[in-house]
Formats: sequence, C-alpha cells, structure tokens
Amino acid sequence: MFLLGYDIGSSSVKASLVNAESGKCVSSAFFPKTEAEIIAVRQGWAEQNPENWWENLKLATQAVLAESGVNAGDIKAIGISYQMHGLVCVDKNQQVLRPAIIWCDSRAVPYGQKAFEMLGEETCLSRLLNSPGNFTASKLAWIKENEPGIYEKIYKIMLPGDYIAMKLSGTICTTVSGLSEGMFWDFKNSRIADFLMDYYGFDNSLIADIKPTFSEQGRVNAKAAGELGLKEGTPITYRAGDQPNNALSLNVFNPGEIASTAGTSGVVYGVNGEVNYDPKSRVNTFAHVNHAAGQTRLGVLLCINGTGILNSWIKRTVAPEGISYNDMNLLAAQAPIGSAGISILPFGNGAERMLENKETGCSIHGVNFNQHGKQHIIRAAQEGIVFSFKYGIDIMESMGIPVQKIHAGKANMFLSPLFRETLAGVTGAVIELYDTDGSVGAAKGAGIGAGIYKDNKEAFATLDRLEVIEPDPADSQAYADAYARWKGFV
Repeated sequence: MFLLGYDIGSSSVKASLVNAESGKCVSSAFFPKTEAEIIAVRQGWAEQNPENWWENLKLATQAVLAESGVNAGDIKAIGISYQMHGLVCVDKNQQVLRPAIIWCDSRAVPYGQKAFEMLGEETCLSRLLNSPGNFTASKLAWIKENEPGIYEKIYKIMLPGDYIAMKLSGTICTTVSGLSEGMFWDFKNSRIADFLMDYYGFDNSLIADIKPTFSEQGRVNAKAAGELGLKEGTPITYRAGDQPNNALSLNVFNPGEIASTAGTSGVVYGVNGEVNYDPKSRVNTFAHVNHAAGQTRLGVLLCINGTGILNSWIKRTVAPEGISYNDMNLLAAQAPIGSAGISILPFGNGAERMLENKETGCSIHGVNFNQHGKQHIIRAAQEGIVFSFKYGIDIMESMGIPVQKIHAGKANMFLSPLFRETLAGVTGAVIELYDTDGSVGAAKGAGIGAGIYKDNKEAFATLDRLEVIEPDPADSQAYADAYARWKGFV
C-alpha cells in the first residue's frame, strides 16, 4: 500500500512515493532539472504557466512509477503541497485564462495597502489576522482593474494546489487553510471574508467549494489517469501550502511547536492555539493544517531574509580562502559565546517584515582590532542569525505561543553544531532534527486524509529523528547577555 505526494514549487515539481506501512520513501523525482522559468514582463512581476506545473508533474509521476516498479493500483491516496499565495484563474471549461501570478510577484502591494488603510488596520488584523498585503485577494484586485476582459471570464479562482487537484480530478475545491493564505477567510466569524470581498467588488461565486484539509477532495479521472499512469478513482485526500505542509512534514501540529528552516532566508513557523495577531503586522498568520471548528490551530509565519546568505557572504569574504563550511564552523567554535563582544545584524538582504519593513542593512558592532580575529566574526555572524530567529520567536510568544520545541530538517544552517546549540541556548527550546521533505509530508498527509493513519502520531511514528539538541543551563546566562547586547542594536 503506497501514498503519493506532490510538492508544487516555483523552482520544480517533486513527487514522492511512500510505503504506507513502513513510512519510508521508496522513490522521488523532480522536474525540471534546471530551475523552472519565472516570467517577469515588468519589474516586480513574477508569473508562471500552470500548464508547466502539470507537465512537470506528469514527468515526475512517470519517473517514480518507473523507478519503484509500484503498481498504480496500490497507490491508495494522493496529497498535494504547493507554493503559497499564487493566483490561478479558470473559465467555466476549466481553461486557464492567464499565467498564474505567483507568491513573489509584488504588483498588488498598493492594492493591499490601500485596503488596509480604507478598511482599517484593526478590522483587517482582528478578522484576517494579517494586512491584505500582497496576497491572493490583492492580486485578483489587480486583474479586476487592469485586465477587466479577463476578470469577466473568471469562473473560479484557485491557488496552485487547487489547480493541480482540478487537473487530477476535474473537481474544483479549496480549503480554509488555503482561503486564509489568500486573505479570503474571516477568522472572527469563521466564514468567507465578505467585508474584503465587498471592498474589492468580488462575487462570492468566484470562491471554490470548501473541503477539509484532510478529506476526499476529488478522485483521479480517466483523462488524468491516462496521462500520468495512475489508476482512475485514486482519491486526493490532502492539500496545503508549502509552509504549513513543511510543518506537517516535521510533525508540528500543536501549540508551542515550531518548524524552522534556515537556507538563504530563514523561516520560523509556530502553531498558536488561540486566535491572535501581532498589532504591528510583523508576522503572517494562517489556518494550520489541523485548524477546525472547536480546535484553533493557527500557523504564525515569520520570514527572515538575511540568514544563510550572510553565512555564505562571510565564507566568501572573511573566512580563509577555500575553507569548507564544516571547517568554518570549527573555526567559529574557537570563539566564546557572545563572540567576545561582537554583534552582527544579518539584515543585508532587503527589507525585513519582522522589523516593520525597514531595510536596516547588515552591520557589525564591537570590533576590537587588538582582540578579534576571523573566528570571532564567523561566530558573531551565526549568532546574529540565531538572534534574529529569537527576535521573531519573542514576537510569537507575545501572541500566546509558548515556544518549547523546534523541529527542523538537518540541512543548511542546521548542519552547524554552533548554530543549533546557540538556538537551543538562547530560546531554551529543545531542537529536534529530522530527515524529511515536503513531498513526503504531503504523501503522509494523504494517508491521514484517507483514514489509513488514524492521526498524525501514527502517520509520523516512523519519521527519522536524526538528532536532539537540549539547551545547556550552564550557558543560558551567557546566551541571554549576548542576545540582549545584540538586541540593543536592532
């Protein structure tokens, strides 16, 4: 018995086949092999052709079936993870009307900002839990004003994952989690955000039918089965945006649990058990995968632009020529906690939402020419990245999230023992490192939705926990002092 998971990214589409009994991935494939094209007709625009996602999904599906030798009839459920905040528009014949406006397209920023001001910040934050910002609803407002001929033909609007599910099944539906990431969900009244729909002049008929995140959301139809090599009737039983799905992949479901990634940029995604928002709108809040009536589970998302990009800059410009990241970590470990007084702010990769959209740049403080060497600078850079995570976690804690445990994949910055120990030390949280990815998580989500697993505990019982890092109480004061000094420069 197998489960099939898809991860629809802006760079590639990945498919993974998971053995439902063992929980192990038996085959994975992604396409294209070079980064997928992003169409940028103007500065700040970013579009993709949804049909390209489908073509790459076909190639990935065929590859995992061929490599694994699994019989399509043994695949019992399909799950979908997808790039968040995109906008796909289709007509009554389920034909795409224009390229998808994807997450990193910024053309809708003025529309969302005007809505925030006109509707009132308190109204938006208390009901949407966010500013309308550059999210899906604001992208649709741009189409309504600038492409009225296209807008008039729209039958349904969809997120990228909704589109893939439609291509698989012919069924158009969405989820509360999906609607919340597009700013279409009113958390105060637990329904479609009529006040924002009315402001933008949208008809509610544009919104697809709403299905639970874990439920049957359609079945593979004859056309898709023929194209993909799947069995007709295979159910689609889970879908979620990439960040909620990443948290699911790391078995993060409950208040106080955190999922984190630290690549070029960093993400901290915490689960809140109460409806709350940051009055300064420094984080985004969406319905988590297990949010339901009677069980509040909200994903609070913090993105930090200056993360691994600072570490790689340090490697290129400060560290000894030709040094590896591992050797760089060993060099940094020669410096004491707090880097003997050096503090580095890692914000040199654009404006930071966490800092109320200020573009402060990267800065280095406290260098003593007679005392400090490369090891101090390298350590201060890693500490600065960790302290930026702590700064964001402080915001989450102010919203009622008691941060106790951080789950992460053992990759990127989490490969550094110094980075991990500093994060545990300054937050007081236990860090657990796992071997998983988004497409494998989507497959296991499908297993929950299909009832093959009774709950997330059963679905993730076989998740490979690679390492556990406990905070050392003996070092807590040194970390606290270093963080307090760093915070004084923010």
